[in-house]
Amino acid sequence: MLQWFTREHVMLTLSILWSVYVVVVGVWILLQRRAPVATLSWLLSMAVIPIVGLGVYYFLGPRRLKRQRFRRLRSRRRSRVRGSIARLKEKVPQAPERLHQVAKLVTASTNFPVSTADKVELLVGGAATFDSIMAAVRDAQHSIHMEYYIFEPDQTGLGLLDALCQKAREGLAVRLLVDALGSKKLMSKHYQRLEEAGGEFALFHPTKFGRRVRPVINFRSHRKIVVIDGRIGYTGGVNITDEEDKRILPNAYHDVHVRLEGPVVNWLQTVFLEDWSYALDYNRKNEPSDIEALLPDLPDGDQVVQIMASGPDSSMEAIHRVHISAIHAAHKRLWLTTPYFVPTEAAMLALTNAALRGVDVCLLVPEKSDSKIVTAAARSYFDELISCGVKVFEYRARMLHSKTMVVDDMVGIIGTANFDNRSFRLNYEVCAVVYGESFAAKLDQQFQEDLTHARRVGYARPQSFLQRLGDSLARLFSPLL
Repeated sequence: MLQWFTREHVMLTLSILWSVYVVVVGVWILLQRRAPVATLSWLLSMAVIPIVGLGVYYFLGPRRLKRQRFRRLRSRRRSRVRGSIARLKEKVPQAPERLHQVAKLVTASTNFPVSTADKVELLVGGAATFDSIMAAVRDAQHSIHMEYYIFEPDQTGLGLLDALCQKAREGLAVRLLVDALGSKKLMSKHYQRLEEAGGEFALFHPTKFGRRVRPVINFRSHRKIVVIDGRIGYTGGVNITDEEDKRILPNAYHDVHVRLEGPVVNWLQTVFLEDWSYALDYNRKNEPSDIEALLPDLPDGDQVVQIMASGPDSSMEAIHRVHISAIHAAHKRLWLTTPYFVPTEAAMLALTNAALRGVDVCLLVPEKSDSKIVTAAARSYFDELISCGVKVFEYRARMLHSKTMVVDDMVGIIGTANFDNRSFRLNYEVCAVVYGESFAAKLDQQFQEDLTHARRVGYARPQSFLQRLGDSLARLFSPLL
């Protein structure tokens, strides 16, 4: 009797504790005000597996978002960036109204106006990108700024680090900012060389212990930015690693980057300065004193470009909004290349609607990405896309890492953002939106070249039961990816 009484009380106590736990955790998650599907996914996982689920949320969930936002907004005010004049209507007077609306949306959601460029060059492959960056570094006269998610201390990374050290010794302002998680292999022995040469180094969201036990796995800087003398800028998908250079690794990632010259580089510089200023809160270093020199007045170019940045410091989800708006604006074609395809409901609806209304919608993804769960989640969407008229292709030659979008003959988007929840909502990203036929034609040509190494996915392709089950399970966790 006593044994049964004890068991009964133990079960009752556990039930009460579990109920209190579910209520407290539920309120905690609800106050984050995330998408309903993501909220329900987190609630379900933590209710079913309380201890493990709570641990996963503690390390992966969107905690401290408001605090991050406050710090970012504070650093944004400190960066003292000047305003600029929107130029789209003057430069592209014949553009349709929907093009102006896309530009207005970028401005409204990012506070970055339309600008111009003298040159917009598409760089295909890590080799071409690294050669161009190294040449620009060697020719730099005043300043070199770099921000990377991945900066590996391998042949590529150490070679670039040597070049940066040399320019720092020559007296140039050299600043290197890397994400602490993405560049975790870059140790103090590597970047101390840069500091000893006179350059500066900072980590974005370093892992700390003590008062801040939680390593920040979300809120990463996924950006790739290079700004030389405030006049030449680079962004795109290419990280600093041998894995992007086919000359070193035959199966290196297939990727693209963009090189910009002209006034628009001011805005790419602005993104870097905000991130640098924010990182100083952690690294306790002095802010740049040469802000004005880093943002030179440059004459207008003949190509219209807009820098678009987004991150968890803002609720606007600028890159997410603009991608969806651009899809809605498409009349003839919408060609999307992404290594990680885990669309939100809004993005999925936009793609299928475009195809249903007659737009040539093509999606190019890798046959096998470097994440099995993301590959499986992406494939779970294929049948729905194909049934609505979307053409889906899998790139087979190597790992596809390009992140581009072409809308009709009027918009080309290239940058660091994948077409997934993490890039849209959890990471800091940056893209260049190029208006006009010239750059769209370059992305068009590259897309068609990539298709020669891809195969088209058919509807209801043969799959085993376990494959279909695995894809469905991966899709279930897509709001958390």
